[in-house]
Amino acid sequence: MGTEKNDFSEFLKKSEKMDFIELMKKPEKLDFSELVKKPWLNEKEVSALTGRALSTLRNERHMRRGIPYNVVGERSIRYRLTDVIQTMEKTRITFEN
Repeated sequence: MGTEKNDFSEFLKKSEKMDFIELMKKPEKLDFSELVKKPWLNEKEVSALTGRALSTLRNERHMRRGIPYNVVGERSIRYRLTDVIQTMEKTRITFEN
């Protein structure tokens, strides 16, 4: 038991040197007032704006559905803000009498 306690205390010493808070930190929240000023958004910004998961946006691109997008360079995906808003408006469900 004595060695287990020493091993654990060694682990704690090592972990103090690592910045676990930074590793586990969630991405910063986006300022929506700044997002709506940008004509083009990346997939993380669209995810935050629409509430869709990144994986959902990626699957929709793979299936060729969802929000229209542009590929800049080889990997950079950009969504036009107006397309994001139009898509969200198209899929809106209303209850009219």
